[in-house]
Amino acid sequence: MKELVIDPAWFAPEAVRPEVLAFNEAMRANPGPSLAEVGVEAMRKAGGRPKPPLSPRAEVRSIPGPNGAKLPLRVIAPDNPRGAYLHFHGGGLIFGTADAQDPMLEAIAEATGLAAISVDYRLAPEHPWPAAWDDAEAAALWLAEHVAAEFGGDRLAIGGESAGATLAVPTLVRLRDRHGFTGFHAAALTYGNYDTSGSPSNKLNGSPGLLIGAADVAYCSSCYAPDPATRRDPDMSAIFADVSGLPPALFTVGTLDVFLDDSLFMATRWIAAGNEAELAVYPGAMHGFTLFPHPLAGEALARIEDFLRVRTSG
Repeated sequence: MKELVIDPAWFAPEAVRPEVLAFNEAMRANPGPSLAEVGVEAMRKAGGRPKPPLSPRAEVRSIPGPNGAKLPLRVIAPDNPRGAYLHFHGGGLIFGTADAQDPMLEAIAEATGLAAISVDYRLAPEHPWPAAWDDAEAAALWLAEHVAAEFGGDRLAIGGESAGATLAVPTLVRLRDRHGFTGFHAAALTYGNYDTSGSPSNKLNGSPGLLIGAADVAYCSSCYAPDPATRRDPDMSAIFADVSGLPPALFTVGTLDVFLDDSLFMATRWIAAGNEAELAVYPGAMHGFTLFPHPLAGEALARIEDFLRVRTSG
């Protein structure tokens, strides 16, 4: 078992590379509209960030979802896959689609030999908690039952970015508790929000300008968790869940992320529960940095790919 390391050098001002400082300055100079100010409908109409090129080999499949509905999955499979990586996209649980990160999923499929499968789960405020959680559980259970027949092997991994990581942890817990399944071999958990009631870095790192601020986090929470009394439910906020018996996890986060503490806290809870965890902290990186042409994105994505490849080998 690897030792969990939290290096003070990550948080020193001199650890931030000049190119990262320049990127942050450019972001702060052109912050764009605030989600908390304009609201989800206006932001959706504006279209958000342009989508990267779509994968020519991506296929959309539908599986049975909750309450008899169809649940779309976007599948990017390498030649002769040996299993699957179940992915949940980001977007604060109010935005995002499964086709918005094809290049990243293509790279994971090629590096790991796993079919990359992204889930188009339901979004809030139209579908608040537990809708997205139920969709994530349905996708994971289907994959657990069909991975060998559909994707050539039994190697399984799970993960996502931001809201995707938020969903991935309770999905593992649900499969363990509701279905007795603990067959995932790795979890790539990238700057997730594991405490809807709020961690300190939501405010300490939450100044506007670096993609999202504290007000934006609060707005997203009000959409998917309109009842504040539910926000410490372990199913919604996995920091309060029993995370024992879960697979090795890689927690990726930047020091300027509003969810920095979520990853630091969850990584230590992962270890305390008897699991294996690695922590990759990137000095000066903001929330969402792996999805931008960020100076540190390539380094972080390469480590995620390597982690998934090594942990699903065998």
